[in-house]
Amino acid sequence: MNPTLDLLQALIRRPSITPDDAGCQALIAARLHAAGFTIRHLRLGDTDNLWATHGSGAPLIAFAGHTDVVPPGELAAWTSPPFTPTLRDGKLYGRGAADMKAGVAAMTVALERLAATPHPGTLALLLTSDEEGDGTHGSKAVLAQLAAEGIHIDYSLVGEPSTAARLGDRARHGRRGSLHLHLTLHGKQGHVAYPANVRNPIHALGAVIARLAATRWDDGNAHFPPTSFQVSNLAAGSGAENVVPATASCKANWRYNTEHNQASLQAQATALIEETLQESGIHAEYQWKLSGEPFLTENAALIAALRAAVATHTGETLQLDTGGGTSDARFLAQYGAATIEFGPDSATLHQIDEHVPVADLAPLAAIYEDTVRNLWRECPTS
Repeated sequence: MNPTLDLLQALIRRPSITPDDAGCQALIAARLHAAGFTIRHLRLGDTDNLWATHGSGAPLIAFAGHTDVVPPGELAAWTSPPFTPTLRDGKLYGRGAADMKAGVAAMTVALERLAATPHPGTLALLLTSDEEGDGTHGSKAVLAQLAAEGIHIDYSLVGEPSTAARLGDRARHGRRGSLHLHLTLHGKQGHVAYPANVRNPIHALGAVIARLAATRWDDGNAHFPPTSFQVSNLAAGSGAENVVPATASCKANWRYNTEHNQASLQAQATALIEETLQESGIHAEYQWKLSGEPFLTENAALIAALRAAVATHTGETLQLDTGGGTSDARFLAQYGAATIEFGPDSATLHQIDEHVPVADLAPLAAIYEDTVRNLWRECPTS
């Protein structure tokens, strides 16, 4: 019997390409309702969200995750169909197996077990169908609504894939911030043969990119690497070989640590751009978008609870890091929850033939369950 495997297979069969939940949350809600949970379905825009609770008072311990997945890509490239869960060589294959339906299935099973006996405080599950998309109506919006209702999450476990080589070897207790810039430079269009009559925004953009790429934004710190800058898109030109265009643009991103916040990084970048363009006659237009500020969880009780559960069920010594991209953990941290991401193998997320080791599924649910029980021993009263 492996209830986590059974539920994971049922979830993979539902082609929940973001932001379509495809019935995943209804399946989980039905199970949790049968276990005594109060169910709230929160449909916001094109996004399905689920908030399920059991018990009352503090501490409020929430599991969090997403039911949506990225598109499968070229179907012919898959060894088995992406939405047909397939067991092969001790692994379960399917889109979302690792990111993050294994975590969702294990969290659900853990919550069913936890709710079966009297417990202090409140158990909760937060799910969204728009983590892989722009996230506008997902966890971020639900957490704002919960906060307006006076609901505060004390501890949160996010089931994102975190394992490096063996289940239990790694968890993420923080993430870098992510700041996007769409920069457009406005020059003066004209004939390439008459350079005195033009202001070439492409040349200016090249100088700006070189300046930003060469900048050392900080030296990092004990928990984070130095801030990095990358350009992802470039656009310029009318298509004609003999015309200097009026505009040139790029899209860029900073992944930054806790030595910065949005305001400080944005101010530093803007100053460098304006200094580079000084006396060029080129005008810069800025469109900034924050995906999330950096966060770091150093809550001793949560870290100790997870480490003890990992040691019990895997024998691993859990290591903490802050690598990877962004996740909805940033929103939970923003609202004051001590937050750690812990989940299955991260090697194949978003890839063709995504999979998880079957042998990791039962221990994953047990780790989630015992982490909460360990926390209850630390804070046993409401």
